[in-house]
Amino acid sequence: MNKLASVILLLCLSVTANAQSEFDEAKLLAEQGDAEAQLNLGIRYANGEGVPEDDAEAVKWYRLAAKQGLARAQSYLGIMYGNGDGVPENYAEAVKWFRLAAAQGYAAAQYNLGLMYHYGLGVPENFAEAFKLYRLAAKQGDAEAQNNLGIMYANGDGVPQNNVRGYIWWSVAAAQGKEDAKRNRDIVAERLTPDQLTQAQQIATRCIESDYQDCEWKNY
Repeated sequence: MNKLASVILLLCLSVTANAQSEFDEAKLLAEQGDAEAQLNLGIRYANGEGVPEDDAEAVKWYRLAAKQGLARAQSYLGIMYGNGDGVPENYAEAVKWFRLAAAQGYAAAQYNLGLMYHYGLGVPENFAEAFKLYRLAAKQGDAEAQNNLGIMYANGDGVPQNNVRGYIWWSVAAAQGKEDAKRNRDIVAERLTPDQLTQAQQIATRCIESDYQDCEWKNY
């Protein structure tokens, strides 16, 4: 074996050893009740990182962390129930965990709970509640929620129909790379007057610059 190959082999062995050491440490902490370590272990099993992919095992560790009140774990557990990964699909259970995480202000859970209300999954369909939840997540910078706010304004779902506000939220989501938001924004732009379009563009810029806190348009 030449010197370069030997160095590469040693590096690979070192990386493998470090990864195993990190996993062993995370598992030990998780078994001792550390919620962050339990979440980390769940993510590893869900993604097959350093261990064989195992959704049921991921659910086990997410649940332990979620029961300790960790919002991210609650949200991930909700996703597992919503998708039927590692557990039987159960929208009502998904809603339960999304709600707990959303109450802690976790944006992804607010968005997912909004989806459940939007489409009547595990709860009665309620556009007004979906809009409220999307808005909470959107103001934290969640691009998916921002995009869905645009849809609700454009369709008049849960709020009065308003193309100007739809344009604003689609512009904000598009600035974060949402291609479907960009397409929707460009379509609705054709329905605005030149004055509305100019003002909508100004509000969208202000919204982004204010970290999504100043996004209202009081004139429309």
